[in-house]
Parts: sequence; C-alpha cells; structure tokens
Amino acid sequence: MSAAAPTPQAPLLRLLRYARGYRRRVWAASACSVINKLFDIAPEILIGVAIDVVVRAEESFLADFGLVEPSHQIFALGGLTLLIWAGESLFEYLYLLLWRGLAQDLQHDLRVDGFAHLTHLDLAYFEDQRGGNLVAILNDDINQLERFLNGGANTLIQVATTLVAVGGVFFAISPLIALLAFTPIPVIVWGAFYFQRRAQPLYAEVRDRAGQLAARLANAIGGIATIKSYTRENLELEHLSEESRAYCTANSRAIRISSAFIPLIRMAILAGFLATLIVGGLKTLNGDLNVGLYGVLVFLTQRLLWPLTGLAETVDLYERAMASTRRVLRLLDSERSISRDGQLRPERLRGEIAMHGVNFAYADGRPVLADIELAVAPSQTLALVGSTGSGKSSLIKLLLRFYAPSAGQIVIDGKPIEDYDLHWLRSNIGLVSQDVFLFDGTVEDNIAYGRPDASPEEIRRAARLSEAHGFINELPQGYQTQVGERGQKLSGGQRQRLSLARAVLKDPPILLLDEATSAVDNETEAAIQRSLAQICVGRTTLMIAHRLSTVVHADQILVVEGGRIVERGRHQQLIAANGIYAALWAVQTGLRTQPSSTAVVDATATQR
Repeated sequence: MSAAAPTPQAPLLRLLRYARGYRRRVWAASACSVINKLFDIAPEILIGVAIDVVVRAEESFLADFGLVEPSHQIFALGGLTLLIWAGESLFEYLYLLLWRGLAQDLQHDLRVDGFAHLTHLDLAYFEDQRGGNLVAILNDDINQLERFLNGGANTLIQVATTLVAVGGVFFAISPLIALLAFTPIPVIVWGAFYFQRRAQPLYAEVRDRAGQLAARLANAIGGIATIKSYTRENLELEHLSEESRAYCTANSRAIRISSAFIPLIRMAILAGFLATLIVGGLKTLNGDLNVGLYGVLVFLTQRLLWPLTGLAETVDLYERAMASTRRVLRLLDSERSISRDGQLRPERLRGEIAMHGVNFAYADGRPVLADIELAVAPSQTLALVGSTGSGKSSLIKLLLRFYAPSAGQIVIDGKPIEDYDLHWLRSNIGLVSQDVFLFDGTVEDNIAYGRPDASPEEIRRAARLSEAHGFINELPQGYQTQVGERGQKLSGGQRQRLSLARAVLKDPPILLLDEATSAVDNETEAAIQRSLAQICVGRTTLMIAHRLSTVVHADQILVVEGGRIVERGRHQQLIAANGIYAALWAVQTGLRTQPSSTAVVDATATQR
C-alpha cells in the first residue's frame, strides 16, 4: 500500500484512504456490528411484549397474529428470544473476528510500509531523528491504532445504530417521550467534540513524550558498557526518571480531560431516563399509553443512554489512535532528496570512477568538500589519507549515494552516478567501514548478509581471504556461533574481519575500505594486507587509512585536508615532495619527533 496525499488535519480520512484495499472487510465488519446491535436491542422489545401478554392476555399485541392463547404467546416469545440470542452471539463472533483481523492486518501493513519507507530515506533524515523515537512510531504508535480498531470502531458504529433503531421505536410509540428522551443526546455529542478538541494536542504531546522515553531507553541500553565504565548508572537513572515523569505528567493532563467527560454524560443520561420514567408513567396511568409499551420505553431508554457512558472511553481510544496515526503518517510523508529515477543496470560494471568539481555540505550548511577532482581507472587502488574530519568518509558516502553533492558531478564508467538504478548501484559496491555493524545471528549469517544464497564453501573462502577462518573455527560453535546484538560477543578486530569477509563474499566490482584495519593488531593487520592484495585484484578499490603502511602500494594516494585535495601521487612521489604526506610518514615511522602540522598531530593521536 502507499500513503495518500498528505492531509495532516484529517488523519482518519487519510487512514481510510490508506486502507482502501480493506473496504470490503470494513463493510462486512460494520454490517456485523449493526446486525449484532439490532439483535441486542430486540430483547427489550420482547420484554414489553411479554408484559403486554401478562396484562392483557387474549387482547395482547400477539393476539392480532392469531396466537390467542396466552400460554402459546409466552412459548412464542421464548422461541423468539432463543433465536435473537443465537443471532446476537453469532454476529458478535463475526464482528470480533472481522474487526480484530482487520486491526492485525492493517497494523502489519502500516509497520511494514513504515519500515520500508524508512529504509529508503536518505541518511540525512536520520541525522535529526532518535532511533528510539522511530521504534516507538513503528511499534507503540501502531499498537495504539490497533487497540482502537479492536474495539473502538465497533463501539462507535453500535452507538450510532442504537440511536437510529431506538429512536425509530420511540417516535413510533410516543413522539413526545422520544423528544424528551433524546434531549441529552445533543449535550453528549457536543461534549464528545468539545473534549476531543481539548484532548487532541494533549495526546499529541503524550505520543511525543513516549517517543522521547523510548529513545532514552534505547540510548542507555546501547551505551551500557560506557555507563558502567564511567559509573554513571545513577545519572542515567535520573535522566530516565525525568523522561518517565514527563510522560506521566503529559498523560495525566490528557486523562483529566477525558475523565471529566464521564460525569457530564451520566448527568445527561439521568435527565433522559427521568423524562421517560415520569412522563411515560403519567401517560400510562392516564390510559394514554399501553403498559407494555411503557415497559418497552423504559428498557430502551437504558439501552439507548447507558452505553453512551462508554463513549468517553471510546473517544479516549480514538484520540490516542489519531495522535499515533499522525506520527505514522508523518513518517510515511517524509520525502527523499536522493533521486531514484535512474534506470541504468548494465550487465557489468568496469569500475572507472571520476569526480568533477564536487562540493558537498550537510543539511546544517557546514561545508565538507570543495572542488574535488579525481579519476580512478578500473581495477586501480586509490588511497585517501588526511586528518580526522577532513572529508574522506564523505567521499565514500557520496559514491554510495547516501548523500548527493551540492555541486559538481560524480561519474562511473562514463555515466553520471544519478543515471544508475540506486539499488543496482549499491549492490555493485562493497563497503567495509570502521564502524562495523553485525546483526544478531550466527557468524555464517553475518558473512552471507549480502549474498544469502551463498554456499558454505563460498562463505568459508571469503572468511579465509579476510583472515577470519582461523578465529571462527576456535569459537564454540564455529560458523554457527551466535555473535549477539551488534556482535558484542566478538572483539573489535574479529568484527572487522567478519565485515571484510561479508564484502569479499559480495564480490563487488568496486570496493570501499573505510579504516578497514583500524581495530586490529599489527599481526592481524599484516595478514589482512596480504588478503587485500588478493581481494583488490580485478576490482576498483578506494581505501581510507590513517596507518600509511596500508596504502604504500596504492596506485594513487590523495591527501585530503579541510575538504580539499592538497597532494596527490604515489607513495615515493609524495615522500619526495616533502609535504604533508611526508610529514605524516615521518611521524608514523618514528623519523620525526616534533610534528609541524595539524595533520602530523592527528596522525600521532591516531597512533596512540
């Protein structure tokens, strides 16, 4: 399903448009709710008829249908009562089945569509979002909508059915009593809309507070090791307590508004009931109203008005659901800035990369790259070195189209990068990042993440190439060992080698290495370098490194400082130029003890 055009002021209408594929089920569920309520009202009418039989005997209402004997009339009423209760039970089962099934399927679609849309949003979107809040939208907010569909929608339909059906009976028996009994209805409807308007912003705040609380919890759990190492448990508990208290305070304000609705309804109901009881009783005593019909009116007044006490709870459910729906629809309305119009899907990518006058700045306007010019021939290795924050990783993100350049053009195999199908482009690029993310699963699952159809032999070959096979075999269950959430059961070096194996198995024509050896010891680094010498053959490789020993054999080395390329060449050429690269090399090899540039200082810090 796809989200309809944005109409933030009418979330219910947008939700109905979104659920247009379920229209038949909605109509069927609504019909079962109406029929169930009609059956539910019928016993009150039968009670009045039974009173009429007892009081008037052979002259009762049923005698007009040929049942003169009172005992026969009673047995007929018993049979009708049995059929009515059976019908009511059947349609209650059906509406419960349909409404709850609809709630389950709709919340499933919303959650899946929301997550699918989220995965296609640009990385820039996530810069301004908190992960816990997004989880709250896709989980708790959608659950709020499910709760309303489970019961609230049926309640609203049955209240409307009661008003129409009972109103028809009332006006048929006594228009005067009908007018008196229905007098509270406008007050109740006005109260519902009044409290709905008052509660709407309050419940919006409740959902926002719930998202912030979820974000705080997710952040604390994700950083539990840091919390413990700095002994800040009490501080985090205090922060969580503040968020929880803010959520409770917001909820209390909404509850106070919704709770005030119930006493208003009860007093309005009392006025209607007293009108029926007194006026109807006087008319019956005066002989203007049949005693049986008087019984029908008294019982139907309760059937009409008392269910309205539940309207407050239904309105409460509705407001919570609509506040949540707004947040879900707002997520679905989030737009992408990265174009997905590209259609190119060549059979083979050679891997020729060029950048012409590329500038880039993040959403906050902070410039990162300026006038970038580079060219990489197919199967060549390009190394990017420079101080932290110089813009090296941003170049990698631009190649993956996580972001779009502010100016200039990126070309792959002679075609602008925007001309390629985005999914196809990323499937032809392998990334090994310094920030390794492993999924909660087995070692084998994580290596095969990019190629789930890979054979065990292919997985093990990739592990050998990345120098991971040895330590994997030493794990308790080998390749079937569970790595834990984010790979927390493994060391940093082990996680990085699995990430490298994952990229190797993907076998992309372009390989991006962002500090691929930053979390390994010297011995492992040397082993990975031997592996990379084989892995990089036949594919274009862009390598970011602080350890210059890893880029010595690169076909081209670019030194990036302040978002600009300040030096370029091969290793020996840059050493001979005696510039920034030579200074970095001197520091890292111990040939200079007094750094003379910010780049050297950064390199020294990196060494430590």
